This record gives sequence, structure tokens and C-alpha cells, in this order.
Amino acid sequence: MRDHDYYVYIATNKHRSTLYIGVTNSLVRRISQNKNGEIEGFTQRYQLNRLVWFEHFRDVRDAIACEKKMKGWLRGKKIARIEETNPRSADLLEEQPVTDNGWPSVEEMVRDSSLRSE
Repeated sequence: MRDHDYYVYIATNKHRSTLYIGVTNSLVRRISQNKNGEIEGFTQRYQLNRLVWFEHFRDVRDAIACEKKMKGWLRGKKIARIEETNPRSADLLEEQPVTDNGWPSVEEMVRDSSLRSE
């Protein structure tokens, strides 16, 4: 039961002063929780509610390995990764087509985004 949808993502705040790398099986839900301040801790304290990069994985072990590797990177390398596909560090959820509930479908994000893994 490890072959599902998993996402490693980078979130930041409106000033782009702090970066957070995480892994989730529901990217839209996680960023929505961050936008609404529903999860106490680091992301709430620094208002890390803007999705600026993500990569899709089918195996949770691969996603966790990627997250751990990226968390060990210096800030400059993380920013370079974001800028490869999102040079303006735009909030990717604000730029995607939305579903009836106001959020983009993950399928649309993965299919249409140049940020997906192959």
C-alpha cells in the first residue's frame, strides 16, 4: 500500500523570508491547513502558507528520502530549486485552475505543472 500520491513541497511566507520543506499525501489539503493556521508549530508561527515548489512521488519512501535530502541543503540551493521552475516564487495554488470548492485539483496541478517529477 505504498504506491499512492505523495508530494514533497516547499512553502514560504509572503515575504519569502522563511522556507519549509515537507511531505504530504494531500498537497492541497496541507497548504489549505497552513493558509487557515490550522496546524500549530513552525508553519503557523512563520505563516508558511504559500506553495512555491512541489514534486510528485508514487512511493512514500522516495518522497521521504527526497524531503530528508532537501532539508540538508543550504538555503541557496533550495532557492535555486524553486527558481528553476518558479522564478517569481509565485504561490502555485493561486495560479492554478480551481475546482468547485475553490482549490485546484491535484490532478490538474500534477498534469499541468512543469514542477512535476517524471
